[in-house]
Amino acid sequence: MKKLKLVLLWLGIFGFWTVNQASQAQTPINGKVVDTQNRPIPGVVVNNGINFTVTDQNGTYSLPTDIEKCRHISISVPADYYIPVNELNLIEFYKPIKKEKSSDSYNFTLKKRERIEKKFTYLVFSDPQPKNDFHFVRFFTETVPDVKKFLNTKQGDVYGFVEGDIVSDALHLYPLYTSAVASWNIPMMHVIGNHDFDQKFAAFSHTGNKKKYAEHEYESFFGPTDYSLNIGDIHIICMKDIDYLGNKKYNTRFLKEQLEWLKKDLSYVKPGSTVFLNVHVPLFNMLKDSQSNAKSVLSILQKFNVHIFSGHTHFHKNEILANNIYEHNVGAVCGFHWQGNSSRCGTPNGYMIVDVDGDNIRWHFKPTGHDLSYQFKIYKPGEFSSQAEYIVANVWDWDNTYKINWYEDGILKGSMEQFSDIDQDFIDSGRVKVYRTDHLFRAKPSSTAKKIKIEVINRFGEIYTETIKL
Repeated sequence: MKKLKLVLLWLGIFGFWTVNQASQAQTPINGKVVDTQNRPIPGVVVNNGINFTVTDQNGTYSLPTDIEKCRHISISVPADYYIPVNELNLIEFYKPIKKEKSSDSYNFTLKKRERIEKKFTYLVFSDPQPKNDFHFVRFFTETVPDVKKFLNTKQGDVYGFVEGDIVSDALHLYPLYTSAVASWNIPMMHVIGNHDFDQKFAAFSHTGNKKKYAEHEYESFFGPTDYSLNIGDIHIICMKDIDYLGNKKYNTRFLKEQLEWLKKDLSYVKPGSTVFLNVHVPLFNMLKDSQSNAKSVLSILQKFNVHIFSGHTHFHKNEILANNIYEHNVGAVCGFHWQGNSSRCGTPNGYMIVDVDGDNIRWHFKPTGHDLSYQFKIYKPGEFSSQAEYIVANVWDWDNTYKINWYEDGILKGSMEQFSDIDQDFIDSGRVKVYRTDHLFRAKPSSTAKKIKIEVINRFGEIYTETIKL
């Protein structure tokens, strides 16, 4: 009997200790979301990176938070409110958690729209990636004015998304970069890339040290690495897919905790909605690795209509991953690390323009220094070394819905033949790394041909043509 009493006493003490430990780990964080008239906003989704909740009728929320693991409180800005930005036009949807002041309230103020704006433009930038002053000068004198010039042609709301590798391990360039893009005067949102981590440390998930972890500098400028917001009819998600180990070593994968975060985030989104997922490494690359959890991400997304925007590769490629999932791996702003003027596939340095009208999505790649009519380039016979007898067209935004026709002296000869090879401009630049692109097309003109016209018809029925003399 005495032994039984001792066991029960020990179990009681142990039970009290574990409950007490759990209560210490889960600190309730409270706050309120109001509009600029101090009126409460109910139904706003709030999360701490692990747990989610929504504001009540008074605009208030309470979120159990492990302050040893959670670093930010974030809101998924509703579509009927403007996305708040700071003085540099970086979006402000989050507040850092102050471990020493866990009793503080974490409040947000949003400006109400007159109506939900379903038409907007979404600019996608991958890999600006300046590493030194020379790179940054090119970014500042080429990319920045090109975007400004384009913005002068647009009406309505425009947003900028940068799909990682904002800089190239040169985190000291963040202030220069942010001041440069601030001049565009549009809300700017970011994803972390493998070159945006502090090389001295591993990711927070490996260190658990709130002061010394690889994402710290990135977060001090751009906030949490996983977050969401809403614009028009689109639910927009940004996620880290780099598991950083330190010293430039990393795995490309989503952690299991991120999968849970994604499930919870999408539980507040109506099935059948359009979702934009922004990542750094393309999922079509990650699907080759069973440890990446990319298949699990696609499974979570299966109830939605999804466009994935990614970077990392320094080539431009469209890939249909499922009937409901289209991935845009966007050619780099810096091309191939600011060497020459194109990415590895021959796509010019540039960025993607996505025009959104409700659920209607149209996109075009915008080459830096050119207008939107420049959607392909032509090599005359003899200019493409491996195809000496052929006219070659590099159609960078190609997908399998495109039609590529050619005319000889005004007569339609049919479709150009698709082939895979290394782009000639990339070869001529003297760069040693190779990549065979499949958005190349060829046709062999007759010996008497005088003029050749190439006609590109994209998936939206838009026609682009160019005629050359032989």
